[in-house]
Amino acid sequence: MLAPNPPPREPRPESEPSDWAALLDAVEHLAHGLSVFDAEGRLVLANRRFLDLWGLPADLTTPGTPLGRILPALHGVEVTDRISEAPLPTIAGETGTQRREWLMADGRRIEVTITELARGGYVAVHQNVTARRRAEQRLAHLTRHDPLTGLPNRVALREELERHLPRTRRGDEQALLCLDLDRFGEINDTLGHAAGDRLLTLVAERLAACVRDSDVLCHRGADDFTVLQLGAAQPEGSTSLARRLIEAMAEPFVLDDLPVHLGLTIGVAIAPFDGDSPDELVRAADLALRRARAEGRGQFRYFEPSMDARMRERRQLEADLRAAIEHQAFVLEYQPQVGLADRRIVGLEALIRWNHPQRGRVSPADFIPLAEDTGLIIPIGQWVLRQACRDAAQWPTGVGVSVNLSPAQFRSRSLVADVVDALRDADLDPSRLCLEITETVLLNDTEESLAVLHELRRRGVRTAMDDFGTGYSSLGYLRRFPFDTLKIDRSFVRDIETNGDARAIIRAIVAMGRSLGMSTTVEGVETLEQLAVVRDEGCDDAQGYLFSRPRPLAALAPMLALDPPALPQIPSTAPGTESPCTSASCTSAGPARASAAGTPTTSSASRTTETAVSD
Repeated sequence: MLAPNPPPREPRPESEPSDWAALLDAVEHLAHGLSVFDAEGRLVLANRRFLDLWGLPADLTTPGTPLGRILPALHGVEVTDRISEAPLPTIAGETGTQRREWLMADGRRIEVTITELARGGYVAVHQNVTARRRAEQRLAHLTRHDPLTGLPNRVALREELERHLPRTRRGDEQALLCLDLDRFGEINDTLGHAAGDRLLTLVAERLAACVRDSDVLCHRGADDFTVLQLGAAQPEGSTSLARRLIEAMAEPFVLDDLPVHLGLTIGVAIAPFDGDSPDELVRAADLALRRARAEGRGQFRYFEPSMDARMRERRQLEADLRAAIEHQAFVLEYQPQVGLADRRIVGLEALIRWNHPQRGRVSPADFIPLAEDTGLIIPIGQWVLRQACRDAAQWPTGVGVSVNLSPAQFRSRSLVADVVDALRDADLDPSRLCLEITETVLLNDTEESLAVLHELRRRGVRTAMDDFGTGYSSLGYLRRFPFDTLKIDRSFVRDIETNGDARAIIRAIVAMGRSLGMSTTVEGVETLEQLAVVRDEGCDDAQGYLFSRPRPLAALAPMLALDPPALPQIPSTAPGTESPCTSASCTSAGPARASAAGTPTTSSASRTTETAVSD
């Protein structure tokens, strides 16, 4: 024990020295560490437990040692991660009692309770709270997690919703999927509750394999699960996820060497449109789930504010959509894509429009998702492909046509035949057709999708990876399938004049594309300054409102007839910059450029809504 002499003060009675020794002995045998500092921050008293807790050398615990010498020797850091505890203040200027906590290098946690003394200075009590904190963490985990599956429970779901929903006010969209296991009750009754519990753990593992790390998978109880999907475009992201989950649950489980067949029904609500509070969003998803169960299990449904009225309206729109397909009531508009080397139009992108006799122009945002859900996207996509090829056959041979493909078209198993028929009927060279896809197409049945893409390429059709840089695993797909073109998403162009990171990303994509023999097309160019920057960074082609909005083909005919067309003059270099691209390869049309093909903007059939809505 460190037993300093008592601080000098007024003369004591004769009996006091023994009292002081008794006090020091009591301090030495305390279960907690204790230290006393004077008003100048110098150590007055410390017991052996204080020394052991902090692992301090004896020379730092002698009376008179300044606190400034002791603190650097502590093998730990002060922490402020306690739940519901405000940041811990510094010692200087404190009054009353304060509580601090330190995380040591060996993982221990030491709590320090500091009390100021009336005559100046302070006394501190030190205790090892490692076991207590671990118990608190276990209790907190049990409070927020299901003990059977280990997944977050309904309490944690509410906390996650409260944490993430405020972001929707800044434009983020989030989807809540409520999942219900089909036939689980029947299996639970037949095989017993113990078998049912084992089955739920297997279900949780399979569901977890279908979601991303950024998503939140929860077990609300019984056979009810939820997924909070974050950071995905909606409704495309939740549609893709719902299909993945349903397909995964369609595969049988093995329980006690017996195959067990379940199914999955899903209700989906999207924030902030279907609710901007946890209660509203959960209720909306539950209502959508109820509707899905009523209409037949093994499917998913989106929430609609007035479910009955909206359902009638949806059914009417579906009927109108079927009539439009039958009577070919759609039209195509085109947006040019321009080669930056010679300012010539190298391609046009086909974008579908629907002029309804009563509703007027119906936004693709309204009818494309419906077409995806109902399977009508297949005949619509076939019509777009045939009409685009027929139109392209009338253009100059150096101008290609770009057509977006939906995931449903890949699943239809008729894509290759549809493309071959459209090219043959239009007598169009396959190299003039470019098919644009997003990674959504490849998320499911990857091997089959890649086989289809390879077959199309073998037949001379070009392909483009759309929205490159925003998906889940673009680099993996590039290794497995050599696309002809990488399309750089418009989000990187929006702030390119002021955002150095966006410019660096574009430069990296261009360099990667060039090394892989792929050309690059940049989307969303709206100003001459943006055009100069993407040209300086080595992009091959550009597309955006600077050149033209999507327009009927007749309105673009004069532009196509001019050689060269009347297009904005590209500045020699972006203002205040020097082009980093000086090699001959940077000024060419790109390593993968076919003279007849072009790859204008937007992505799958669902993504055509972006351009359409902004018209």
